[in-house]
Order: sequence, then structure tokens, then C-alpha cells
Amino acid sequence: MHTTHLVVETREIDPVEDLLAYADPAHPLAWLRRGDGIVSVGEPLAAIRPPAGDEPRGAALATFWRGMAAQAEIDDAVGLPGTGLVAFGAFAFDEESAADSVLVVPTKVLGRHGDRFWETRIRVAGASDPDEEFATHPYGPHWAGTVGPGAQSPQGYQDSVRAALARIAGGELSKVVLARDLTGSIPAGSDLRRLVRALSTGYPDTWAFAVDGLIGASPETLVTVQNGTVTARVLAGTIGRGADADADTAASAHLASSTKDLDEHQYAVQSVLASLRPHTRALAASEQPFLLKLPNLFHLATDVEGELGNGESALDLVRALHPTAAVAGTPTAAAIAAIRDLEPFDRGRYAGPVGWVDAAGNGEWAIALRCAQFTAAADDIRVTAYAGAGIVAGSDPESELLETRVKFRPLVDALA
Repeated sequence: MHTTHLVVETREIDPVEDLLAYADPAHPLAWLRRGDGIVSVGEPLAAIRPPAGDEPRGAALATFWRGMAAQAEIDDAVGLPGTGLVAFGAFAFDEESAADSVLVVPTKVLGRHGDRFWETRIRVAGASDPDEEFATHPYGPHWAGTVGPGAQSPQGYQDSVRAALARIAGGELSKVVLARDLTGSIPAGSDLRRLVRALSTGYPDTWAFAVDGLIGASPETLVTVQNGTVTARVLAGTIGRGADADADTAASAHLASSTKDLDEHQYAVQSVLASLRPHTRALAASEQPFLLKLPNLFHLATDVEGELGNGESALDLVRALHPTAAVAGTPTAAAIAAIRDLEPFDRGRYAGPVGWVDAAGNGEWAIALRCAQFTAAADDIRVTAYAGAGIVAGSDPESELLETRVKFRPLVDALA
């Protein structure tokens, strides 16, 4: 993969009411949270997809990006997260997956950070800059999708959980995260921005993303790098919200005092700290987890902070962190082996890293959860959605199945 000399210009603009209105209806490329974020406008400049081979694909992309960023000529007077040269990325969960890991470099970007807005234009050096105005695309009609059991039936999922519990009892591993899939279709020509918008407005505290047909709303930050400061939020340990205030209070109290969930959470925190240490300085985590309240769930959460090591980028941290105990298990190698054996499908990019990186190595990366992959077929658009649950000693197969149902809900509701 050779790198190209790019010319990049970012300038501040007047407020834009709806960033998504400028995205491609069929292939939206977006990263949004609480109204802030970046959206690609027009055809992307390039999509870099390293082949599976001797070098891990994440490493190949980090090397490629370092070279491209080093050669770029960047005029960025705005200097906010997401300005200057950026690429959107979505990586496969498993290095052995048939799915691509990809970095997409846009030609035009619209961004918002608080009350400031900007546009970025990216071109190959020597190419003329088509100075056309950024244009909106009217939203297409409302559409609905249907999804049903995929390769893993509800009964099959409970059987997989029992098989995982036998491995845990046998001492092979202490935790494994098992997913199940739903598959279906939506009408050809559907405006996929409608789904991004529904997820973004319905779950404003999550990262709503659309990258190369992967669309979702993730509550889980993998890592954020801004001006050299590294932050990560670890989520592990989950309970559904109650039907009323009293049930809600009872549910949160149960989660906060659950030994099983607190142990699962501690595994996840230690895994993140161990992965980040070689790439950072002055790394610290809060001592006790806090309760993160989402519209349909409570999670146990811990925030981690440190300083980026010299010459490193967000992509290096993504490679070091993925897969976390929160989406694979503990120990990692045994958990990945169990996932390959017990899940009757390829996860693709589900539970893989998704986000963006800039020329200085800053970026925001989440874990691709509460998401689906959309793939155009001959007469419709195929949809595969995934949800998983962490299995540890004491897990109950039926309860874990119910947890996946709760996690599917944001996407299934938005599809309907």
C-alpha cells in the first residue's frame, strides 16, 4: 500500500442545522454524539482495505495512516476534534474474519463541536479543487425492515452458553462473551441516514456511527485521544432498567452489589490497563465503578486516563486494546478460541473497533455494539445484527438470552 501526498484545508463555517442531511443516503459515513461529530460529503477519496496476510490488518492500516499523515499538507485554522485530515475506520472483530478492516478517507467533511462548525476539503496534490458548495440530499421515504433469527437460534444460543459454562468449569477460561445474530432485509434504495438519525436522537449519549455499511449506536468507548491525552471508558456488568422508579432503583442497587457483575467488571478494567501501559505514560483508573444509565439499561462503568506515548497514534491504541475482556473474555486467546467454536457465524465487524483518526494521531474509537451490517443485494439490502452477553461462572443461559434481547432493542426498534 503506497501513500499519496494529500492537500487538506479546514475552515470555519456558519452553523449547519443537520449534518446528516449532507451525507450519502445509500452509503452514509458519519460519527455523531449529542449533535457533535463529523459527516463525509460526496464520494470518498479512498477506502484502504489491507488483505489478510502475515501482518495483522490493524497494523497495516496504522502504518499506512502514519505515512499518509506525514506527507499531507494540512491547513487547519480550526483545530478541534475531527478537523484537518481524518479517516473513518471499522475493523473486523477477529483477525481470521472474512470481513474487511477498512479506513475510509473522505474528500469533504462537515463537522460540529459545540457551537462551532467547519468544512474540510481533501484532495490529492496536483488535482484541481472542485470548489462546489456542499449540498444536502432530501431524506428518502420512511422504510421498515424485518429481522428474525439468523444462524444462531434462541435455543442454540442457550446451548452455546451451557457449552461455555462447561469450559469455564473445566478451567479453560474465566469469561467469554457470546453473541447471537438476527438477519433480514430492508427495501432496495432505502435512505440509511434515517436509521443513523433515529439511533442518534434516540440514544444521544452513545456514539452513533455509519462506516462502510456498519451502522449502530455504541455506548462503549474503546479509546479517545485528544491533544495527547488518552481516555477510555470500560463497561462490563449489565442489568435492564425497571418498569417504574421503584423497580429502577432496585435494579441499579442489585447491579451495584452483584459480586458476579463486579468481578466481570474488574476483569475488563485490568485488561484495558495492561493493554494501554506500553503505549502511554501516567495511566490511572478510578477505584470504584459508577452506574451508567442508558434509556434501556444500567452498566457498571470505569474511566481510565493517561498520556499518549511518543510516535503513537489512536490506531496503535486500538490495536493494543482490541479485543477487550468486555467483548471477548478472559484470558483473551482462550476466549477467542471459544467464540470461534461456539458461535455458528463470523461476527464480521460486530464488537470490533469503529471510529476516526486524524493526522496527529488523535481520534475517537468505540466498540461496534448495538449495530448491524447492511449489504446491498440484487433486489434488497441484507441486514445482519448482533448482540452478546458476558458468560462467567454462575451465568444462567435464559438470563443471558434475555440480556441479548434487551441489547437488540435499540436497533430492532429503529429498523421498525
